[in-house]
Amino acid sequence: MNEKAYKAMSLAGAANIAVGIVILVVGIAAGVIAIVTGARLQKEKKGLTF
Repeated sequence: MNEKAYKAMSLAGAANIAVGIVILVVGIAAGVIAIVTGARLQKEKKGLTF
């Protein structure tokens, strides 16, 4: 009975690690895109006249 619990815990732990890595990569990519887009907006803002 305990063996099944250990196997389930092992699979859950591995899945959590995999999901965590995916979320980390997506978060870093989104942050980089936001910084680059913000920098472009700041750069292009200088050419605007109202």
